[in-house]
Amino acid sequence: MSGKRDYYEVLGVARDAGPDEIKKAYRKLALEHHPDRNQGDTEAERRFKEAAEAYDVLGSAEKRAQYDQFGHQAFAQGGGFAGARFTNVEDIFEAFGDVFGGSIFGDLFGGGRRRRGPRRGRDLKIVLDLTLEEVDEGVERTVALKRHEACETCEGSGAKPGTDWRTCATCAGRGQVHRSQGFFTMATPCPTCSGAGQVLEDPCETCRGSGQRAVQSEVTINIPAGIEEGVRLRIPEAGDVGARGAPRGDLYCMVREAPHKIFQRNGADVFTEVPVSFTQLALGDKVEIPTLRGKADMAIPAGTQAGKIFRLRGQGLPHFEGRGRGDQLVRVFVEVPKKLTERQRELLAEFADIERKSSGSKSFFEKIVNYFS
Repeated sequence: MSGKRDYYEVLGVARDAGPDEIKKAYRKLALEHHPDRNQGDTEAERRFKEAAEAYDVLGSAEKRAQYDQFGHQAFAQGGGFAGARFTNVEDIFEAFGDVFGGSIFGDLFGGGRRRRGPRRGRDLKIVLDLTLEEVDEGVERTVALKRHEACETCEGSGAKPGTDWRTCATCAGRGQVHRSQGFFTMATPCPTCSGAGQVLEDPCETCRGSGQRAVQSEVTINIPAGIEEGVRLRIPEAGDVGARGAPRGDLYCMVREAPHKIFQRNGADVFTEVPVSFTQLALGDKVEIPTLRGKADMAIPAGTQAGKIFRLRGQGLPHFEGRGRGDQLVRVFVEVPKKLTERQRELLAEFADIERKSSGSKSFFEKIVNYFS
């Protein structure tokens, strides 16, 4: 189990809280534990990051739906757990710039913080199509994708070999310029370096100063057994390379389940239909049932009605969150033969004659009318 606190508990909101209420709760916590207000307080910084991680999930309708259904396990990868994507405070300022606007931190903390220098790599998203057998066993899948890697010519710096970046003369490396309007002083990103604090004089000719090149790459992903469709796996630092030594982005994999010819899934349970004969239902029999892991024997008691559903314990899928397996539900239906031998016709005709005599002379329609009257 994950040692993380429940995200609703972290923000102090109910599970049915609306988006505005969640955002308001986060703003309050972020203001209370802001690093500039609690300098040197490691506990305040921890809570600041914890609140940001909770808001990152609950503030997104898609992530919140996954969290409500699967908890922290929704963002796990393989057998381990993927931690928060906020490795430092600067990541939070960059991710929630709209929340950390002048209305909160700009007025109180001198314009807020602006992340300077190299930026973290871009996150990538892919869809993984899995068969029910792969879901049952868990699988290691190697996928090919195009992502940005560091340019080999400049080793990711973006600068022409033999040259380097220099401090921006406009903002003196601060990444911001200040303008006075009446009684107020406003900080805006530097127009020369776009907030980086540095400028490039001689860009690399291979990557044109970006420091990156798009290449075909392979990534290995561990799929846990029992994973459900719609769950998103996060593979940390498997996305685009960051600029000039900054961390890579992450790779997000959305699981999609391929339809199966025999089985239908409902959580950890699987459902299938099996054709049997009238005599098997009437007299009882033992039949061989296909399962995800081979075959299993199933007893049909005498007098079983068509449409009866049997339960094979433990023949379903592994529980995604928890131990053990689900069950396999088997519905039996009568398979009517399209061709009969002469002897089969004689026996069935004899059986029908006996059945009519034993049930009286009333027709089936007359029996229905009498039943409802």
